[in-house]
Amino acid sequence: MALSKIPSAGFQDNVKFRNIIINGDMSIAQRSTSASSITSSGYHALDRHRLAISSLGTWTISQSTDVPSAQGFAKSMKFDCTTADASPSASDVMWVQHRIEGQNLQYLKKGTSSAESLTLSFWVKSNKTGTYIAELEDTDNSRHIAKSYTISSADTWEKKTITFDGDTTGTLTNDNNTSLELHLYLGAGTNYTSGTLATSWSSNTDANRAVGQVNLADSTSNEWYITGVQLEAGTTASDFEFLPFDVNEQRCMRYFEYSTGANVHVGLYSGSTYIGEHHYKVRKRTRPTLSDWTGASGSTLNNSSGGDRGGTDSMYFVNGNAGTYLIVGKIDAEL
Repeated sequence: MALSKIPSAGFQDNVKFRNIIINGDMSIAQRSTSASSITSSGYHALDRHRLAISSLGTWTISQSTDVPSAQGFAKSMKFDCTTADASPSASDVMWVQHRIEGQNLQYLKKGTSSAESLTLSFWVKSNKTGTYIAELEDTDNSRHIAKSYTISSADTWEKKTITFDGDTTGTLTNDNNTSLELHLYLGAGTNYTSGTLATSWSSNTDANRAVGQVNLADSTSNEWYITGVQLEAGTTASDFEFLPFDVNEQRCMRYFEYSTGANVHVGLYSGSTYIGEHHYKVRKRTRPTLSDWTGASGSTLNNSSGGDRGGTDSMYFVNGNAGTYLIVGKIDAEL
């Protein structure tokens, strides 16, 4: 009986996970589909997309159904300015940030004569036309490269493609910490715009990061949408790599998981100590921090046991009584 190869299902071009960006289609929003009154840095709404901001307006960040037509996207990420800052101080700045583990980047051969170029592509829409900046930062070696793109037509979805040369200086650490960051600027003061844009890899210089960047925070009428973010090795942009929803969600859960109501059964461990174990849905990048957890009155939660049990796979619930407890909370192992 002849055997035939079964083609991979659900992946284009039979190339899996070429997109370095996780949740580039903006489909996963575990924390919230909308977060308002945002003035501080952090992960506020859509998974893996972090806001870095210093005193540049107030924002609502949301998951939107406004998407480019006939491109296969169902969701986008929207930034809506709710308090303007038309005259930023020198140190004011704002960008969308994506942090990437070094162990996922070794194939780029950064720091060698064979270093791979990287191509960034995405769809973007805003009423605020003009020049915007996209930057890559090597956080292991304090190096960066930045390129500009232009939003030409107001309130119109446009696809942008930017290629960054490979960097023959500075290898990336092979571990589970941040080695590379993508920054998409939305505004910046003169501390970040007064130099010459770093269009080639060089040592970090703040003044060269965002030269020419428009100020999205200059009016409460301003909005900015993005979807289809893809960063891949090479000098050309391929079609966006759509992954099944469950695969995308599990990749996000490596960094953050929201338990919406897990039952934990607590039994006698020793003496008067009762312990229950809660297993995470996905093994975490590192031992997570736990917040907003609720249980029985007087109960405590900890994550102090050694090894994977009580580390990246699960956590222990410690209480003075046996029983079943409903556990709700945030499990955070973000970069």
